[in-house]
Amino acid sequence: MSVAKVAITIDQNLLKRLDYLVKTNIFTNRSKAIQEAVADKLASMERSRLARECAKLDSGFEQEIVEEGMQVELESWPEY
Repeated sequence: MSVAKVAITIDQNLLKRLDYLVKTNIFTNRSKAIQEAVADKLASMERSRLARECAKLDSGFEQEIVEEGMQVELESWPEY
């Protein structure tokens, strides 16, 4: 995995809380803590986007498609 160095501005209270997590060995260093926090936030945003998109689906229509597909599969099975 390639990495890039960036500079950020962070609230002093947030930095103190972050340093406490590093000091108590929850994270090995600030970079790891921030990297994990950003990754978690991005994953959370992606999950919520997926949930919003799924909510747009018409469940009745989706059910019809599934049932139609199952019927086609059943009809194509060989008889024994």
